[in-house]
Amino acid sequence: MKLKQMESETFSACVEYGFFYLINHGIEDTLIWEVFRESKKFFALPPEEKMKLEHNDAHRGYTPIYAETLDPSSEFKGDLKESFYIGPNGGTSSGKDPNQWPLEESLPSWRATMESYYERVLAVGRRLLSLIAFALNLDDQFFEKIGALNSPMAFLRLLHYPGELGASDKGNYGASAHSDYGMVTLLATDGVPGLQICREKEKHPQLWEDVSHIDGALIVNIGDMLERWTNCIFRSTLHRVLVIGKERYSVAFFLDPNYDCVVECLESCCSKTSPPRFPPIRSGDYLRERLRVSYSSK
Repeated sequence: MKLKQMESETFSACVEYGFFYLINHGIEDTLIWEVFRESKKFFALPPEEKMKLEHNDAHRGYTPIYAETLDPSSEFKGDLKESFYIGPNGGTSSGKDPNQWPLEESLPSWRATMESYYERVLAVGRRLLSLIAFALNLDDQFFEKIGALNSPMAFLRLLHYPGELGASDKGNYGASAHSDYGMVTLLATDGVPGLQICREKEKHPQLWEDVSHIDGALIVNIGDMLERWTNCIFRSTLHRVLVIGKERYSVAFFLDPNYDCVVECLESCCSKTSPPRFPPIRSGDYLRERLRVSYSSK
C-alpha cells in the first residue's frame, strides 16, 4: 500500500470511527498467543496469591474484580474484570523497577514474555503515531520532537472478564462505557465477543455496534489526548465490554505521552471559526485525575 493511501485511510478511520484494525504490524502470532497463555496462568492463581501483587502507587500490578469503575455514573460497585498493569522499567527517582512480577518458580516464563511483547508493541505504537502525524500534515516525527514519546507513559494491561455472573451483577458490564485517556490504545483480543463502540457519544439514545475479532489484527482506538490535540477532529470513541456468559481475555497497550508533555490544540486543527475546545493541560495531570475517578471507591 502506498504511503499516500495509508495516510488517507488512517485519517478517515480516526475521523469517522476512532477505532480501526492494524494488520501487518510485525508482531508474530506466536508471541501474542504466548502472552494470552501466560496471562491465563496468572489469573488462574488463587485470589490470595494475586493480591500479593496488588497494584501499587506507581499503578503497577494486580487489580481485582470491582476495583475500577470506568463509567462514573454506573450504579454498580465496580466493573466485572480483573487486570494486571505493567509499565516502563525504571520509572522512579530511585531507578528501581516499579513493576511487580509473579515469582519465577510459579510462572517461569511470565516476565520474559510480557517484557518481550511490551517492547514489540511499543515499537508498533511509535510507528503508528508517525503515520498519524503524517495524516495530520505534520512532520512524521512530530510527536517525537515535542517530547511526547520521550519516556512515554506506556502501560500494558492484561484483562480477564469472568464468564459467570452473580445475581447482584445482572446488567453490569465487564468494562462500563468509557473513552481511553491517552494517545492511542493497541488491543489484542482472544476472539470472544463483547467489545462494542458508540460512534456518536453525545447522542441519546446511544447506538452501540459490535467490534468483530480479526485473527492477527490489533484493534486501535484513539484516546482523549489525541482528540484534544486535534480539536475533536479525531474521535476518542466511547466503548464498553458486555458480559456474555463466557470468559474473555484481552491485552491492551496504552501509549500515552511523557508525563510533562503539554497537550494543546494543534494550529492546523483550529481557526477563528473553530477555536480550541480544550485548554492546554499537562499529560500527567490529566491521566492522574482520570485514574483517580475510575478507582475511587463507591
